[in-house]
Amino acid sequence: MGPRSLAARAFGAGAAGRSEKDDSTCRIKSQAAAAISPLDAYFEEDPTVKEWLLEHRPTAAGAARYFKSFFPFVQWIGRYNLRWLTGDVIGGITLGFVVVPQAMAYAMLAGLRPEFGLYTSFTGAALYWLFGTSKDIAIGATAVISLLIGRIVAKVQAEMPGLPAEEASKTVSLLAGFALLAFGLLRLDWLIELIPHVAIAAFVTSAAITISLSQLPAVLGITGVNTRDAPYKVFITTCKALPRTTVDAAVGLSALFLLQLIKSFCARMGERQKHRSKLWATISSIRMTFVILLYTLVSFIVNRGLSANEARFRILGSVPTGFSAAGVPSMDTKLIKLVAPELPALLIVLIIEHIAIGKSFGRVNNYTIVPSQEIISISAANILGPFLGGYAATGSFTGTAVLSKAGVRTPLAGVFNGLILLLALYALTSVFFFIPLAALSGLIIHAVLNLITRPPTIVKYWKIAPMDVLIFFAGVFLSLFESLEFGIYATVGISLIVILLRIARSQGQFLGRLRAQGYPEAPTANPGAGHYGSLLDINHHRRFHRPADGIPRSGEVQSREAFLPLDRKDGSNPAVDVSESYAGVFIYRFTEGFNYINQAQYLDHLVTHVTTHTRRTDADGYKHAGDRPWNMPAPKNDGLAEEESERLPRLHAVVLDLSAVNQVDTTAVEALEDVRAQLNRWAAPGVVEWHLAGARSRWTRRALAAVGFGLLHGQGPKTTASGSWMPVFDVAATTASATTGLRKLQFSAVSSNVTLFGAETPGADIADTREHLDLESGEEEIKTVPAKESGAAIREEHHDILRDRVPPKTALAPIFGVDRPFFHVDLASAVSSAVENARRRDSS
Repeated sequence: MGPRSLAARAFGAGAAGRSEKDDSTCRIKSQAAAAISPLDAYFEEDPTVKEWLLEHRPTAAGAARYFKSFFPFVQWIGRYNLRWLTGDVIGGITLGFVVVPQAMAYAMLAGLRPEFGLYTSFTGAALYWLFGTSKDIAIGATAVISLLIGRIVAKVQAEMPGLPAEEASKTVSLLAGFALLAFGLLRLDWLIELIPHVAIAAFVTSAAITISLSQLPAVLGITGVNTRDAPYKVFITTCKALPRTTVDAAVGLSALFLLQLIKSFCARMGERQKHRSKLWATISSIRMTFVILLYTLVSFIVNRGLSANEARFRILGSVPTGFSAAGVPSMDTKLIKLVAPELPALLIVLIIEHIAIGKSFGRVNNYTIVPSQEIISISAANILGPFLGGYAATGSFTGTAVLSKAGVRTPLAGVFNGLILLLALYALTSVFFFIPLAALSGLIIHAVLNLITRPPTIVKYWKIAPMDVLIFFAGVFLSLFESLEFGIYATVGISLIVILLRIARSQGQFLGRLRAQGYPEAPTANPGAGHYGSLLDINHHRRFHRPADGIPRSGEVQSREAFLPLDRKDGSNPAVDVSESYAGVFIYRFTEGFNYINQAQYLDHLVTHVTTHTRRTDADGYKHAGDRPWNMPAPKNDGLAEEESERLPRLHAVVLDLSAVNQVDTTAVEALEDVRAQLNRWAAPGVVEWHLAGARSRWTRRALAAVGFGLLHGQGPKTTASGSWMPVFDVAATTASATTGLRKLQFSAVSSNVTLFGAETPGADIADTREHLDLESGEEEIKTVPAKESGAAIREEHHDILRDRVPPKTALAPIFGVDRPFFHVDLASAVSSAVENARRRDSS
């Protein structure tokens, strides 16, 4: 046998196998088409890999859109007008006054000279409008990124003592920029969704505490404290060094107090004077600039004529003019190896801080950002910034808030912010000489205190998900006592473990049925019925005052079938009666998807429950004790146990609710196939029907159909006692004129005859009644068909009903393929089908 024929046999592509399979398929489709008659048959085409590849193949138009998306400014720059210009100029200039002192302070936090913060913020301001999709975001130096850069620089300098700090920071930023560019070009922004908000909250809170404690010695004028140590060590060392406090403490503490006072005063005045709230918000946003200018003036008066070393308190000193540090970043191999392990944490914070700010202000101002394009915008700032002397930059919350409150209209506001930064670099460097270092440290502490998660937010987390609070405090603890990087890795890892455990240990739910109806306000003649009237009044109104078109109105009570867990652990009212659907029919819901992680938990629960609540119907066929498998207990000669077992119902059907299942894998489907075989042995000589509801994915239906689920063959009894095959199809109207108040019907086919039936009647004899829906009036019309009537009489009456009640052939069509009647559009139709067949089997 040649390789080709062997492959053909392996894949079922041989002539004989293909012919046999095709004959079987044609026979099944022929039976299904006859069963759905007089409606047109529909056969669903399975999705293929080729189809998927064709759908996702690149096209010229798609490539053009892809490259055009890199420059979103082309969509609005042509409509730029004077009104937009006014808003952008005001916002950009206001932001410039805020950014100048803040950027210098953050550069010191990174272990760099103050001018590097200005270089960083200038690059972000000048480039963002070309690539960004938010009108509010301001890219520049931030406290958290500066802290991470400072830690990376300290580690590098410990290994390479002669390397300048700015060279290390520029190399880190350039590498981060290239990584961000790859993320943006490949549209990998979705990976960030794997990091939960609670992990970010824990990291930001820890970073804010770390920054505040690291700046505390500078505020107090204490020297000799290693601020790169763990936060708790910095705090202990600072407390021990309090006797060495200098006059800088008066400057730093008073500046911190004044900043907080202005913020609180402006917030209170904004609440009192609603019509001037924008004015007070603007005043509050420039409080940092005002305080720095005030203390710079005081410093100039006190230290005029003195050098930086002779000043009465520590001052900034000389700041070079222009871009004195511009140049090509170092790409030394040893340096790259040292900084590469630190990149993941830096990238996570760069992306998350920026995207979170963009989404937040987008919701406030009614627009949507494009995350992948935002990543490209910060990659541009981090790639080009190091050539001007800048370090890592991302979206700044403070700067973005200033732009939003100032009423900017487009991203072009960043250009005017850049002009203010240029002015500072070329004209104001002599003024920077007198800025007190303690005041800058106080500004940093004031800025980061807002990043600490507040107690009300933690209480909110506890109400939403208590486990998230435990993860939050674990992240804060690890970050403060180990390192920030370890803290964020740990919280992300714990969060992923928790969600995997939740999926792996998820419990399916066995559901019961109930009839639910709305209880709206309706006309009532009963004064004692209260505001909502009585159900008797509402039902009377519904029955005798239905609109002529038969379509229910909003004020009417609509009775519908609903399903709740039988264990009643869902918090629903325990007084509500939830009953099993039918003896031997089980409704099982997958609650957390269905995959290789949780399939064992689901199916063990299913098999245990089903075998406990049904009796085994296959005979004990083992003649000798040695023939019985070791794991199968021998039957007990206990009359009481046998009598109790006989009272249990036979296993008829399992209805699976797949509404929470989007995709399945080989492990899950094969395990389900094994369970089907196991339950078929339990119910032998009968065959268990499997009805699947809510399988919306074509790939899921294809996977299940590949092993026989949903299909005609292998799905329970194909015939009734009289030899008639009875599947159930879900059909729906194809034209608006055919609906007359009923959007979906169910048809039961007896041979080639279609039988119309509706919902069960509460209290009616299940075996002796058959209900029908009046398509013209919309009212439930119950027609009783005694079980003792002949099959011919039943079919004749069903033909009459069909002829009188069913709309024309073109008005209704099957929803799913008629050769797969065990796939149902919803749970109600699946249960109705399973129960109907179970009744027939019990009555036969």
